[in-house]
Amino acid sequence: MSKLVIVESPAKAKTIKKYLGSDYEVVASMGHIRDLNPNRLSVDIKKKFAPKYEIIKGKEKLADDLIKLAGKSDYVYLATDPDREGEAISWHLAFLLDLDLNDSNRVTFNEITKTGVTNGMNSPRQIDIDLVNAQQARRILDRLVGYKLSPFLSQKIRKGLSAGRVQTVAVKIIVDRERKIRAFKPEEYWTIDAKFIPKGSRKTFPASFYGDRNGKIKIESAQQADEILEAIKDEQAIVEKVKHGTRRRKPAPPFITSTLQQEASRKLGFQSKRTMKVAQELYEGVDIEGMGSVGLITYMRTDSLRLSEDALNAAEAFIRSKWGEKYLPKEHRHFKSRSNAQDGHEAIRPTMVDLEPIKVKDSLTSDQFKLYKLIWERFIACQMAECVQKTTQADIAIKDYIFKASGYRVDFDGYTVLYVESKDDGSDEKESELPPLEKDMPLKIKGIVPNQHFTQPPARYTEASLIKALEEYGIGRPSTYAATISTITSRGYVKRESKTLIPTELGEVSTKLMEERFPKIANVKFTAQMEQNLDTVEEGQYQWVQLLTDFYGDFDKTLKKAKEEMKGVKIELEEDKTDLVCDKCGKPMVVKYGRYGRFIACSGYPDCKNIVKVVNKIGVPCPKCNGDVIVKNTKRGRQFFGCSNYPNCDFVSWYEPTTEKCPQCGAVLFKKKGKKPKLFCNAEGCGFEKEAPEEN
Repeated sequence: MSKLVIVESPAKAKTIKKYLGSDYEVVASMGHIRDLNPNRLSVDIKKKFAPKYEIIKGKEKLADDLIKLAGKSDYVYLATDPDREGEAISWHLAFLLDLDLNDSNRVTFNEITKTGVTNGMNSPRQIDIDLVNAQQARRILDRLVGYKLSPFLSQKIRKGLSAGRVQTVAVKIIVDRERKIRAFKPEEYWTIDAKFIPKGSRKTFPASFYGDRNGKIKIESAQQADEILEAIKDEQAIVEKVKHGTRRRKPAPPFITSTLQQEASRKLGFQSKRTMKVAQELYEGVDIEGMGSVGLITYMRTDSLRLSEDALNAAEAFIRSKWGEKYLPKEHRHFKSRSNAQDGHEAIRPTMVDLEPIKVKDSLTSDQFKLYKLIWERFIACQMAECVQKTTQADIAIKDYIFKASGYRVDFDGYTVLYVESKDDGSDEKESELPPLEKDMPLKIKGIVPNQHFTQPPARYTEASLIKALEEYGIGRPSTYAATISTITSRGYVKRESKTLIPTELGEVSTKLMEERFPKIANVKFTAQMEQNLDTVEEGQYQWVQLLTDFYGDFDKTLKKAKEEMKGVKIELEEDKTDLVCDKCGKPMVVKYGRYGRFIACSGYPDCKNIVKVVNKIGVPCPKCNGDVIVKNTKRGRQFFGCSNYPNCDFVSWYEPTTEKCPQCGAVLFKKKGKKPKLFCNAEGCGFEKEAPEEN
């Protein structure tokens, strides 16, 4: 053995080994090898915030193995991920293996392909200490906030609570939206919708009331709507104006981390954590039949829209061969990144354009295929010609009132032959093609209907729209969005209801406390400014110790003041109270939170240690024994249904049983959730299935 290459994961090691050959040994560090001890602060504040790193528990043998391998090698390359975190892992490895920080032993791969690996190995550099310091500053900053604030929140609200610099602001954003929803006062308004038919035609088309010849009219009451309807009753409808135009729609840019998470949420229903896990697998390498381990996409943590000329040329050639010259724009499309983008990597794209999703489907898991297809289609589409639509707008007069109709037809489909970006609200194009219309053409009125409406409050955040908000505010970085959302939901500050994120009472109470006592930590602008400061550290223009010094003085003073002024204060949560009385001592029972979730315990603890298990009944009898069907969870958190009489009854199902019986065989019907929920019979040989009724 002569050369050792250390990467982060075994999958990545396997793929890279294939390209480097027998002269190289490629091994994995399994992520970080050293870190701050999770059980203590591990930061010496008095000594310029010096971190106390140690080998992560359970990785002692791995560390020894790496030291032995490095000792036998002529040269060691550090090839961890090409970002702040990866740079810090390489720096820790350099200390562990006693490598010279002045050596050019750091290599990075934007893509795990033969070209990407070769280019990386041919361009070794020194470890970028500014990148390392930016990561250290973030790590220590978050450690100070978390380990200093968490005990305070636990004491004042609920035992076991944790605080976080970015998570606090993420919860606040969701809480602020909920406050706006509650404060919203709906206003009544009316619309009048009409359907017309040109004489000599059978095709109806819709139009909406606009106003009169003086301008737009807002209909605010049923009386006003009725007056308009009465005025146009039995009147003739005439096309007063027709305007034809052309609308060109450009494709969406290639994915960056945030937009990939948003679109995977909208189109695939993936949570951001799931998206990033699958993207990591696609980047590190997947075994493709006939090819071996292949990295299918470029690095997935990026905020840059930059694309290499090689990738653009490959896309051009593919589009030309697949759809023809007319589906190509006049020149390659280049997209401008956001002003605060780090631009360290390309946008997320397939590494090999010719590997169409269908060609590799049999080698991928379902999730891998779906995400790869999304990334591949988005990239190809961004280099395709515009979609050209011929638009028509018509003003239709009935007496002195005007109705407006609009529609379009696709003149050239362009990139939409392959891909169309989804919208946050899930809406599709409402316009359709209008029949041929000419000025002064009389129209038959097929129907006119008034409709009452009320203005709607702002929508609750979904995971996709929250990520979009965090990005726009400048909160966090591409690698932090998934972890932040996972943290605030798993710790009970926010709950998911369908696809929306709703603050719990715990989230609202803790946010209020943070706003009152720690206004800077709970301030969106302050947190965004801190992100900019961390970027400045990365650029070598701000010393990381100075950043921490500037932050900590005011933070420590604020914390001490809060502790003093809230001495003896305990905030009670309504959601922790129950109507139950302890059957051992007579005191009220309360909801508590432990390592394995919620449980009900006596408020007299530790004098009384009575505990009642929380059982979530679904109100359906067990198909086997008529007991109660309850919701259970596997060790990994996956939900399933079982009988409350277990182990005497062994009923268990991944699908929710219902009270409805199968019309064919009389067995219980089960509910299969999804975009189109279904009820199905699980009895052997039956196969009955029908659409599930909509839930209220």
